Amino acid sequence: MDPKSKRLLGKSKVAVTVLGCGGGPLGDMYTLLDNNEAIATVETAYDLGITLFDTSPFYGHGLSEQRFGAALRGKPRNSFVLSTKVGRYLVPPTAAQPLDRTPFKGGLDFNHVFDYTREGVLRSIDQSMARLGLSTIDCLIIHDVDVWTHGTRAVYEQKFKETMDGCYHVLHDLRSQKVVKAIGVGLNEVNICMEFAAAGDFDFFLLAGRYTLLEQGALDDFLPLCEKRNIGIMLGGPYNSGILATGAIEGAKYNYVPAPADILDKVRRIEAVCRRHDVPLAAAALQFPLGHPSVTSMIPGAVSPAETKRNVELMAKMIPAALWAELKSEGLLAERAPVPT
Repeated sequence: MDPKSKRLLGKSKVAVTVLGCGGGPLGDMYTLLDNNEAIATVETAYDLGITLFDTSPFYGHGLSEQRFGAALRGKPRNSFVLSTKVGRYLVPPTAAQPLDRTPFKGGLDFNHVFDYTREGVLRSIDQSMARLGLSTIDCLIIHDVDVWTHGTRAVYEQKFKETMDGCYHVLHDLRSQKVVKAIGVGLNEVNICMEFAAAGDFDFFLLAGRYTLLEQGALDDFLPLCEKRNIGIMLGGPYNSGILATGAIEGAKYNYVPAPADILDKVRRIEAVCRRHDVPLAAAALQFPLGHPSVTSMIPGAVSPAETKRNVELMAKMIPAALWAELKSEGLLAERAPVPT
């Protein structure tokens, strides 16, 4: 699969490379990164023909956006697609609210504030443009309006209403005015994606970690809905936070925490099948979701130029049809899951 090949992002007219560059790790997610190497990671992706870049004010509390801007703002603006997110803005720490960069190991010295109102979203966009050093953003994504982030169904429902009353109308208007090219929602929960799809007119969803080589729950209802309505999927977390890249090693991450025993066992079994076909586990993980017609692009993260190059090489790796067939026969992959051809 050519990582530089392009697909349209849902019903928008935005053409994105099937391999993108995800910005979460460049916010110092798991470790403190050398700033020059972090910027070079993005530059390497661009030099290799990857032209989709996704970031967020939340990643490193502004640091990821700052690094993406440093790498991209000298490039011709029509040569790449940039997406960032809304729903949080950043404020300096105070005596009442001391600095808390959770869950990032580093980042900028700001706290984040959830705000899905019209005023909060406009403030978030202005701040993002300042950090990026760019006056245009191609895709805007409503970020983390879900139970997993906000803790309870009741709080989620309040945030959902705030979003649809405020944030959604801002993004809809910006798209209508052609200020942005596409709007979406970024979530970790399939059922919440369904609720947003029913409530608004979105070009795409950034679905993180819920349609992967390890789990295919999105096949039941959400992906058929996306296919019917021509809603694109920008797939984040194709390695399920790390375990599908590292394999079932000690301390392997799943959903941002050490993987439980049942996940480790399933990944070991998937790895065994991959070894029999001489295919790296990470290559199968990166390519599998693109077999579904609604999945437009994969946006794995990277923390070095070498990791960026590896993602490109993994995407280009030839994978025999027999591998997918064996995974299905072993009950490790949903029988109805479409696979790359």
